[in-house]
Amino acid sequence: MQLRGFSPRTQEAYARAVQQLAVHFHRSPDQLGEEDLREYFLYLTNVKHFAPPSFTIALCGIKFFYERTLSREWKLLELVRPVRETKLPVILSRDEVQRILGAVRLPVYRACLTTIYVCGLRLLEGAHLQVADVDSDRGVLHVHGKGRRDRYVPLPAAALVMLRAHWRTHRSPEWLFPAPVREGTRYFVPAGAGPISRSSLQSAFVRARKQSGVHKRAHVHTLRHSYATHLLEDGVNLRLIQVYLFAAASRGKKP
Repeated sequence: MQLRGFSPRTQEAYARAVQQLAVHFHRSPDQLGEEDLREYFLYLTNVKHFAPPSFTIALCGIKFFYERTLSREWKLLELVRPVRETKLPVILSRDEVQRILGAVRLPVYRACLTTIYVCGLRLLEGAHLQVADVDSDRGVLHVHGKGRRDRYVPLPAAALVMLRAHWRTHRSPEWLFPAPVREGTRYFVPAGAGPISRSSLQSAFVRARKQSGVHKRAHVHTLRHSYATHLLEDGVNLRLIQVYLFAAASRGKKP
């Protein structure tokens, strides 16, 4: 998996998928046959009722193990597919976004979530932004995207002002949003602090959503969907929105 360039999170998820398969049958996975896998995937579908994303991770991890590690080319692995979802993503209105972000208590979380929204970022893309990623002269943000696909996205002038003001509160030489530490009722950023964590940012968003009175089942990634929808409503070309969300800088895409 490392040679294939998989991220650490993907490696962990694939290994867990194979581990769960072995635990289910109480046997080493290299001793299982194609019929065993057929039974297991039906079990995940009919008994465990795996959601499509979870089923896809299990399928990809198991498929990689048997096809790449054990060199077993089984037709079943080409046949199995997760059930397609038809649900539309939750979209927040501009007013709802403002209400939620305004209810975020700690400044570091509010600044990070605001940046995620105004730049259309994924959660970890926002949490792991570095000081050097801000190109104030060009008015863009260098985003280290999923799958090592970097891209540039427009950075609104108001967001740049906000980021500068926020940075002056901690002056981390590396991270835009370093993780704060609580001491009594006070929060501070210790020297050498790393970036804020996925779980703490997600928790901050959920708390703010509940306090804001917004009843939609939104999470941090909803900000990214809302960003794209609001640009589309403003008349921005769909292809340009796709470039902002997905395009890799290495492919010559420009914001």
